[in-house]
Amino acid sequence: MNATPSSTDQKDRRDYAPTSDRTDRSDRSDRSDRTDRSSRDDRNAAGGPGGRTVHLDTAGWGRMPAAVRALVADCAAREDRYGPHELEEHLEHVLRTEIHDRLGALLGVPAADTAVVTDAATAFDALVRRLGPGRGDRIWTTPYEGVANLTALYALRDRTRCRLEVVPLREDGDLDLEWMARHIDDDVALVSVVHVPSGRGIVNPVETIGRILAPHRCLYAVDASYAAGQLPVDAARIGCHLLTGDGWRFLRGPHDVGFAYLAPRLRDTFEEAAAHRPPPQNAAVAGLNAALAHHAATLTGPAGHDGLRLLPALRAAVEETPGTELITPGLVQSGILAFRHRELPAALVRRQLAARGVALWKTVAQEIPLLDHPAGTALRASLHHGTTPDDITRFGHALQAVVREERPHPAGPHPAARGTAPAPAPGPRPPTRRHLTLCPTP
Repeated sequence: MNATPSSTDQKDRRDYAPTSDRTDRSDRSDRSDRTDRSSRDDRNAAGGPGGRTVHLDTAGWGRMPAAVRALVADCAAREDRYGPHELEEHLEHVLRTEIHDRLGALLGVPAADTAVVTDAATAFDALVRRLGPGRGDRIWTTPYEGVANLTALYALRDRTRCRLEVVPLREDGDLDLEWMARHIDDDVALVSVVHVPSGRGIVNPVETIGRILAPHRCLYAVDASYAAGQLPVDAARIGCHLLTGDGWRFLRGPHDVGFAYLAPRLRDTFEEAAAHRPPPQNAAVAGLNAALAHHAATLTGPAGHDGLRLLPALRAAVEETPGTELITPGLVQSGILAFRHRELPAALVRRQLAARGVALWKTVAQEIPLLDHPAGTALRASLHHGTTPDDITRFGHALQAVVREERPHPAGPHPAARGTAPAPAPGPRPPTRRHLTLCPTP
């Protein structure tokens, strides 16, 4: 689904996206100066003693690079002055060609097979609504499926009376690929797998799953929202028919714009569905285009996909804090780390860290409803290539300070002094090896 284009000149095409004409420059300069000063003031105010916020929530909202932020502001100023149609003409090459070239390069697919959408969940829902599996067909999902996609699958099950099955996990938290290989057949119509889930750092083996599914008729859909930008994502190697993603997480574009890869067999179906949905704003598409250019430039530098280099230090900072425990199912981990404190609520820890200039996020069980959640709520920290060792050090010191100050101290003598042993802290329940079938509602 492409945003509406019109016309632009050759000079504009050398940059991430066109800039405004000379008559707008003084206004933009004033706005940009005020925005930069405001951003610096906000960071200094919230950043604590270090004067800079430690941003460990790229999985939730990646901070836009300065060039992307300036471009989005420039597009908003042009639209405000001249109207949306003139902005479309000004961004023609970006909206018609450049954004799709960049998405094709990111995903390893032809540019013509990419689409720009408002978000990954909306794209997935738009396609699933057009599918018509038979009453005896099976749909596969996994315990790591996010609530938005799972809602679309429930609706598909109830509409068509197909069966919705959940691929079981091994004891280590990885998907049971042997179960998939034994149970795949041509009555499986759709398989939906999340590359990296929202509240866990596990990297699911989407390429291996693609090879298992390849000889069969099923559609294969992959949600790469939390993978694109922090891990290589190659839709051709994955072998999927639909791949969706959000542009504002690890790719660090503006909000309310995402992308999709569509196999040729799905193109007409998807475009029919997308015609009934509002497209993303053109300024947001231009911002995503700029973010993709920034991401590509980063990959060609010495860093590359190097956000994971600090994952051991991040894990150590959590493990060295009394009362904390990691939540890390699976053998392969991404730059997302989930953890909890056995005594302190996740919301309290998050707020107190924010007061000390450290931004991360709280996750809740409803985000991944099929997964066992012995911890209930948890905290999620996420890395990107701009994270520094000093950021991890500051996070570790802040986390220890929060626990030291907020941890409850029992009044009176310790229970052991009264001859009773303290109750052990509840530990995580080991994942069970099982297969779950979600039956149609009556």
